[in-house]
Amino acid sequence: MSHGFLPVSRREMELRGWDRPDFVYVSGDAYVDHPSFGHAIITRMLESLGYKVCVLAQPDYRKKESIMEFGEPRLAFLVSSGNMDSMVNHYTVARKRRRTDAYSPGGAMGRRPDYAVVVYCNLIRQVYRHTPVIIGGIEASLRRLAHYDYWSDSLKRSILMDSGADLISYGMGERSIAAIAEALDAGIAVRDLTYIDGTVCKVRDLSSVYDPVILPSYDELRQDRLNYARSFYTQYCNTDPFAGRRLVEPYSDHCFIVQNPPSRPLSQTEMDDVYSYPYMRTYHPSYEAAGGVPAIQEVKFSLVSNRGCFGGCSFCALTFHQGRILQTRSHASLLREAQGMIKEPDFKGYIHDVGGPTANFRQPSCRKQLEKGVCRNRQCLFPEPCKNLEVSHKDYIKLLRKLRDIPGVKKVFIRSGIRFDYVMADRDDTFLKELCQYHVSGQLKVAPEHICDAVLTRMGKPRNRVYQAFADKYAAVNRQIGKKQYLVPYLMSSHPGSTLKEAVALAEYLRDQGVSPEQVQDFYPTPSTLSTCMYYTGVDPRDMKPVYVPKNPHEKAMQRALIQYRDPKNRDLVLEALKKAGRMDLVGFDRHCLIRPRKLKGEESPARTRTGKKKTIRNVHRKK
Repeated sequence: MSHGFLPVSRREMELRGWDRPDFVYVSGDAYVDHPSFGHAIITRMLESLGYKVCVLAQPDYRKKESIMEFGEPRLAFLVSSGNMDSMVNHYTVARKRRRTDAYSPGGAMGRRPDYAVVVYCNLIRQVYRHTPVIIGGIEASLRRLAHYDYWSDSLKRSILMDSGADLISYGMGERSIAAIAEALDAGIAVRDLTYIDGTVCKVRDLSSVYDPVILPSYDELRQDRLNYARSFYTQYCNTDPFAGRRLVEPYSDHCFIVQNPPSRPLSQTEMDDVYSYPYMRTYHPSYEAAGGVPAIQEVKFSLVSNRGCFGGCSFCALTFHQGRILQTRSHASLLREAQGMIKEPDFKGYIHDVGGPTANFRQPSCRKQLEKGVCRNRQCLFPEPCKNLEVSHKDYIKLLRKLRDIPGVKKVFIRSGIRFDYVMADRDDTFLKELCQYHVSGQLKVAPEHICDAVLTRMGKPRNRVYQAFADKYAAVNRQIGKKQYLVPYLMSSHPGSTLKEAVALAEYLRDQGVSPEQVQDFYPTPSTLSTCMYYTGVDPRDMKPVYVPKNPHEKAMQRALIQYRDPKNRDLVLEALKKAGRMDLVGFDRHCLIRPRKLKGEESPARTRTGKKKTIRNVHRKK
C-alpha cells in the first residue's frame, strides 16, 4: 500500500510503474487527501482493496482531451461533483453567482462546470463510449430519481438519463463501490449489475427486478405535481436499508430506472477502518503555489465521530444521503486521529470539532434500528420525542473527557451543531454542564430555525417552547459556572408555511430577545428534501395538505428584511411588509415598535436587551 498522494497526472502514475489505472476518479473538487472529502475515502478504500486508482481533479470541462490524462481505465471511471452539489457551490439562493469556491485552489471560482456530474460524464462519453461510468457523491445521490431542479425551475429526469452513466452509487458509497469493483474485476458486464444495494441502474425491462414498487412514470410526474408529491413520499419512506423496498421509475415501455435498497450501515469496526487509511490529511502539493485549498482549514483539526442523523429536519437531505441510522467510530480510533493532529506543525492546541451531522448523537435512537430499521412513517424526535427513544450523552461525555486529557490539547470545541431537543430529553444535565464549561467559547450555535409552531411543523423541528426551555437552562447553567456565554440562533426565512404574519412574529421575538442576526439563511430548495417537495408541489407530502409557499422574490426579500429589521437598509422593505401584514402598530416610537414612522438623521442604534445592555450576536452563513 502506498503512503503518498495518489497519482494526479500521467507522470505521477508512470513513476509508480503503472501503465494503466484500474479506476480514474473524476472530481469537481481539488484533490484533498483527507477523510472529510468523499473522493479521499473512496479512492483510499479502493487502494486498500488492491486497485490502482488515479485522481483526475477538476479537469478542463471545455476540452475532451482533459479526460484522457490517464487513458482508459481498466475497470471504470468514477465521477463526482465534489463535496457539494455544483449548483449550490456556484449560486446563492437568489441565483447569484458566488465569488469564491472553497474547494478549488486559492478559492478560485469557475474550476468546475454547472451540473458537474452530467458535464463530466458527457465529456467521458465523447472519448470512451463503452467504458463503465459510475457516478456518486451528493450531486448524483440526491438526483437519482426524477427531482425538482430549483435553478432551472423544472422537474428533471434521473441523472442517469442525462449523464449517460451506467450506475449511481448513492448515499455513503463504501459498500456499493466495493461490490461494483469486485464484480467488474470478475468480468461481469456493468449492464448486469442490477442487484447491488446502494445503487441505481437503468434496465430495458423488469424481468430481473425482484419485488419492485412501481412509482408514477416521469410523464405522470410532469403532468401532475401531486403525483410527484406522492412519489417523493414513497421514496422518503424507503430510505432505510432494512425495510426499504426496490423502487422503479418508468420512462418508457423499454426504459426503467431502478433504485435498489440502501446499503447496510457500517459497523463501528468498519467505520474505524474508513478513517485509518493512510491519508496525507492535506491538499496535493501542486496547489501550494495557488495558496492551497481553503476548505481544508475548516476540517484539518476536526474529528468526525458519527454518520447519519435521526433528527429528520424537512429541509435537510441527510435522510436521503446518509440515512437515519447512527454509525459511530470507536474512542480508540478518534483518539489515534487526535494524537496524530498534535504532531502537525501548525496545530495550536485546539480541536475545532468533534461531531458529524449532529454532534451529540452517538448511538441509534432505539435498539430495534440495527435489526429492523427505522420507522417508515414516524420520526424519532418530531413532533415529540418517541417513547422508544433512548437518550444518553454518556458515551459522548466520556469521549470528550478523553480528548481533553490528551497532552498538547488546550481546548476541544463542538461546532457541528447539537440537537437542543435531544439535550432537553436527557434527564441528566451532565452533558450540558460540561458543554458550557469546556466546549463553548462565548457563543453556542443552535438551530431553532423559527419560532412559529406552524412553520416549525413544516420544518420538522420541535415546538418553540422546547427551544425556549433550552435557552433558559443554558443561561442558568452558565450563571452557575460563572460564565457569560450566548446562544447564536440559526434562523431561516421564507420556508414553506411562512407567511408575512409568521415573519413578523419572528421579528417581534428577536426584538424581545434583543437579538440582531447579522446573517440569515433564506430557504434553499435543494434536490430531494421534504421542504423542496413542498416548494415545488404546494403540498406537504406527509399529509398532502396545501402549504403556503413564498416564491415571489420581493416577498422573500421582505421576510428576510423583517429578521434584520434593525438594519437601516431594510427599512423600506420592513415598512412595506408591515403594511401588507396589517401590523402598522409596529411602526412608531414605542419600545415595542420595529421601525419609526419616518427616517430621522442618526436614528440607527445598537440592539439592546431588556436590561439595556448591548448584545451583538453573529450568525455564520450556511450553504444549504
